[in-house]
Amino acid sequence: MKILVSGSLAYDKIMNFPGYFKDNILPERIHSLSVSFLIERLEENFGGTAGNIAYNLACLGEEPVILAAAGNDFENYKEWLEQRGVNTGQIKIIGEERTAFANIVTDQADNQISAFYPGAMKNSCEADPEIAVADALAIIAPGHVGDMITLAKLYREKNVPFIFDPGQQIPTLSAEDLRLGIKGAKVFISNDYELSLTMKKTGWKEEDILKNTEILITTLGEKGSQIKTKDTGYSIPAAKPENISDPTGAGDAYRAGFIKGLVEGWPLEICGRFAGVVACYTVEKYGTQTHQLTFEAARERYAKNFGEELPI
Repeated sequence: MKILVSGSLAYDKIMNFPGYFKDNILPERIHSLSVSFLIERLEENFGGTAGNIAYNLACLGEEPVILAAAGNDFENYKEWLEQRGVNTGQIKIIGEERTAFANIVTDQADNQISAFYPGAMKNSCEADPEIAVADALAIIAPGHVGDMITLAKLYREKNVPFIFDPGQQIPTLSAEDLRLGIKGAKVFISNDYELSLTMKKTGWKEEDILKNTEILITTLGEKGSQIKTKDTGYSIPAAKPENISDPTGAGDAYRAGFIKGLVEGWPLEICGRFAGVVACYTVEKYGTQTHQLTFEAARERYAKNFGEELPI
């Protein structure tokens, strides 16, 4: 099955603050906020929603196709992805721009403060409509806003099942954009805060979302996730990481694991548990594409966590 992954491509500058943001921010002075954090660790890694999801899918044995825009400094990142089996043929290079980059500071409670420069992501990837083939499965992750809406429309017209994952772009998308993205999606996925923001912005409740999408997934961090359909719901426990190094990219890894489950045809509950297992790998390593992962290793960890084997 062809897996189409749209979203952002970025270089991530990830920094660890060995304290707590809450100890350095005075609520009564929030109107004139000026803070500086002494960082104990800094690394630059390959990232972005499309890059992270595609990387994890490739590790799991799939050959995802990325639909995104990148800049004139993308060559090393492109080589990295291609060496791991990711199809980069639909990535548009914007010669006068740099690839997007994110500065992410994480405190000891795993709270994050980020600054994002879109760079080449300000441009549409101008995806070829012919990529929307009958046997494809797609995910629309946070990226160029125009692409998010255009691709949702294309996938609906071509009957391509797609996952709508607006994430960090929810504040930028209009209420109508969000409704159009959700309408006809196979899956709408977000964390609990993003779900609340989506409902506030659209005026929809969960039952309204489930009238327009087949599956509603809400990720809950260390508490696992919830998966709902019109008829049933599952509370998915979190898999246990061996250590917690850096939570950045865990959501993207979860999405890759869930997509793998859909491709394999597993029941939703198993898809959710496997997604949690895949998320553990990135939590255990500093960075979003620094972990080593294979499908067989993930199968073994799934059995260890949940006391049962994955379906063959």
